[in-house]
Amino acid sequence: MGRLDDRVIIVTGGAQGIGLAYCKGLAAEGAKVVVADIDKAGSEAAVGELGEAGTDALAVVGDVSNPEDTEEMARATMERFGRIDGLINNAAMFQRPAMSRVPFDQIPVEEWDRLMAINLRGVFLCCRAVVPHMKDQQSGKIVNISSGTVYFGSTNLLHYVTSKAGVIGLTRGLARELGDFNINVNAIAPGLTISMDESNDVRSGMNQQRIQARALKRSEVPEDLVGAAVFLCSSESDFMTGQTMVVDGGAQMH
Repeated sequence: MGRLDDRVIIVTGGAQGIGLAYCKGLAAEGAKVVVADIDKAGSEAAVGELGEAGTDALAVVGDVSNPEDTEEMARATMERFGRIDGLINNAAMFQRPAMSRVPFDQIPVEEWDRLMAINLRGVFLCCRAVVPHMKDQQSGKIVNISSGTVYFGSTNLLHYVTSKAGVIGLTRGLARELGDFNINVNAIAPGLTISMDESNDVRSGMNQQRIQARALKRSEVPEDLVGAAVFLCSSESDFMTGQTMVVDGGAQMH
């Protein structure tokens, strides 16, 4: 028996990196997984990999900042599985697509707007698309991915930090609105996580600084975040909502 047997969970940005780790971790606990990603080939490859391991999975292609795409994500999930038990809002602009790391007054306005559209409006739109189905079921788990940069006040990332702070505010407000429908809304704030091929000089230097700031002095990898995601999607977190779990190896303690 898995902790998520037969639950249907959507993971946005699920084709690779941390998102793919979530998909595999949820599947290992018995979930049926919807891999939602703007990368068609990547999402289909992820579903193929999950299918080989025995998981019933669906690839949905779309841009989370586009209302029509998020509605189609929910529609396709309902058509295939008949319910939506969980949503992990993981898709974000950071490495994919890359963003500028510059002082705030050098951030292009167009980049600010695009990042907010993906990182914050995308969370709002995905929640809006799935919540009617969760209300019908009188149950659901929404997990929004924020960032430890919010608590550090990291420099040269103002648009990213601001968007991820907004995710925490959205999580708290939405948790209040949806409590009467037995829908839990929580967030995860990861520390700097090394995934994919992110070993460039700047990234490597940042990682070494973060390692030294942690109580647990090693790199954070995608698999370190899976346990929190599984917990927040399972019945074990039924009386927990509006909270943000910081998973960063003890860099910050709350």
